Amino acid sequence: MDASDPRKPLRMVGCGGCGVKNFIPGDLPPLSTVPCTRCGYPIMMPMRLRQFELRAAIASGGMGTVYRAFDLTLEREVAVKLMKPELVQDTNALEGFYREARACASLNHTNIIHIYTFDEWEGHRYLVMELADRGSLDSRIEQEQRLPELDVLDIGIKVASALDSALRHNLLHRDIKPGNILFNAEGEPKLVDFGLARSAEESGEEQAVWGTPYYIAPEKVKREREDFLSDLYSLAGTLYHALTGHVPFESATVEAVLAAHIHTPVTAPHLVVPEVTEPTSEALVRAMAKGPDARFQSYDEFIMALTAARSQLLVSQIRNQGRIVSTAAKNGDGRSWWRR
Repeated sequence: MDASDPRKPLRMVGCGGCGVKNFIPGDLPPLSTVPCTRCGYPIMMPMRLRQFELRAAIASGGMGTVYRAFDLTLEREVAVKLMKPELVQDTNALEGFYREARACASLNHTNIIHIYTFDEWEGHRYLVMELADRGSLDSRIEQEQRLPELDVLDIGIKVASALDSALRHNLLHRDIKPGNILFNAEGEPKLVDFGLARSAEESGEEQAVWGTPYYIAPEKVKREREDFLSDLYSLAGTLYHALTGHVPFESATVEAVLAAHIHTPVTAPHLVVPEVTEPTSEALVRAMAKGPDARFQSYDEFIMALTAARSQLLVSQIRNQGRIVSTAAKNGDGRSWWRR
């Protein structure tokens, strides 16, 4: 029997791609999908976890899949991170899941994803959190190649403030990268994935290198003690990528990229993209100094440098707009300029 068979139970489900309501077979297993009749987007059979109805997949990672869901009790949209079934009995994986839940739940900052609950239902482990489903900084870079300098500065200021808040709760993030900065419906950046987070007081040499090669701090590559300055370096590397469209160090192999973090001075962003202002460029170069002692010594210092760069950029933009208006008026086409 197909979906048009009147004897087969049907369910109406909205398409996450185009919004059109589709009738799908009512006996489909939960989380399975069929293509939308209009746009081909995969429409998922909803799944119920207590009062949460999982309605569409947002992203998938090593630990599990994140779904757009609806809280039927509080009548609000949320995100549910459902742990992979094969990992539920894995003690280490489960501890990592718990660690992320505890780390995020201990924090209360506008730019850190909010955790609502962590629970288990009929063998499923899941994390319920604030919904931020308007893409990641990584996807924005992929789509736009490089972001406007003002946007990069705004993101940097907000994420640095989020990391400062985490540090005040004695937490390091340890994996800052474009993919871990998401955006909500209002365009606010949200720091996610505290799965590698640990106490800022923990020290000693690492047996393994944790982090993403393109943004990892030199001291972590060398397996030396890391602290918040390592997160600061990774944030600056992330902003560098968003600003220039290039990762700080590019090479054919991971080993060469890691070596560059240790030995190769980073090329100043304004030398890569001439339109970038020098205050912004200088702030990122200092934050990516090889030695931790040469970087900004607090998030407040970094935020002040980014804020100063932002102010100078805005003043410059206002002056340029004034020159355009003045030139248009002198040429007698002020009215047509305003129409545009």
